[in-house]
Amino acid sequence: MSVIAFCAQKGGVGKTTGSVHFAVWLYRKKKSVSFLDADPQGSGSLWLSTMELPIPTVKLSNADDLIERIPELAEQFDYLVIDGAPSTTESTRAILCLSDLSITPVQPSGLDLSSTGDVIRLIKSAQKISGGLPKPAIFLNRALKRTRLKQETLDVLSQFPDVTLLKTVIHQKQAISDCFTQEGTVWDIRGAEESAKEFESLFKEILKLLK
Repeated sequence: MSVIAFCAQKGGVGKTTGSVHFAVWLYRKKKSVSFLDADPQGSGSLWLSTMELPIPTVKLSNADDLIERIPELAEQFDYLVIDGAPSTTESTRAILCLSDLSITPVQPSGLDLSSTGDVIRLIKSAQKISGGLPKPAIFLNRALKRTRLKQETLDVLSQFPDVTLLKTVIHQKQAISDCFTQEGTVWDIRGAEESAKEFESLFKEILKLLK
């Protein structure tokens, strides 16, 4: 009964890609998992529907509905994965107050670093309400190998107090971008073996945070 929310202040950072891949990874590991799509765009639930996997999916974006349904869904499954809205709305606040773990993908850019601070502040606010949860974690996404910007971004992310910087970095690959149109994940796409290993490593780190 663990609730893991992928939240970010802005869109396009890899929140939906991360949450969908995490749900599919858990399913592949034979875990009991459900997916809650709280993003009004509904990209995550649409993506999962194209894969025709038996992962129960619910679409909710209203804060009151989320407050009511998240505890119910959490009781029914070992893991509830939430794709949050790309904003710091009341819906995001409701999700965070009811989650065990919050995961925020961050791209190597000044704008992303600035918006990450907004999300962390919202998480800290939720922790005061819910008695310490969710545990916040961030990871570097869409990074380019062997670049100064990658290392500089990691240095900045490591300075957020009381926030876990996951060691695994997801590097920019065309195969990841192609997953949605090819109706699959990196475990289904030819040429995505390296990305598949990175996601495997990332998700193992995430599960360790729940222990």
